[in-house]
Amino acid sequence: MQDLTAGVARFQQHVFPAKAELFARLATHHAPHTLFISCSDARVVPELITGTDPGDLFVIRTAGNLVPAHSPVADGVAASIEYAVAALGVKDIVVCGHSACGAMTALAQGHDLSHAPAVAAWLRHADASRARATAGSGVLALVRQNVLAQLANLATHPSVARALAKREVALHGWVYDIPTGRVEELSTADPVLAA
Repeated sequence: MQDLTAGVARFQQHVFPAKAELFARLATHHAPHTLFISCSDARVVPELITGTDPGDLFVIRTAGNLVPAHSPVADGVAASIEYAVAALGVKDIVVCGHSACGAMTALAQGHDLSHAPAVAAWLRHADASRARATAGSGVLALVRQNVLAQLANLATHPSVARALAKREVALHGWVYDIPTGRVEELSTADPVLAA
């Protein structure tokens, strides 16, 4: 906790003053251009990877960067997607997977998750990803297929479907490689995903 407190002090002394004008504008203006959906993994920092300022990205982080398909039962992920698209009018949505993803590793290697029943239940949202991946193709192949499956799930959300139909939003699939810093953009040739 001491590291966090020291970090807040550095922010207040050095970062905030340098960006005071930006923060003054952000106090009354919230207009991010991109919804960025990434894994909760602490090694994946969307603003750092994209070099963006506060206010540029509307970020959703979930274990395995999973996006449940639309359902009549409201949840925080669906509400955040709807808010970003319908209220904030984001123009782009990125689903970003990453190398060495613990969620995808657990699925690819068949880890026993009986000790973590909530995690096991959540990872069922990756069933389509597993079905798309070739058996034995490895974690990175599953990471890629998972990004594509989550883009397909995104398109089931009514706010996203409407925005896609009107060509008001574009979907993008990325895979971030932690040891090299490279970002691979996946092809979204599927007509449901192309905007």
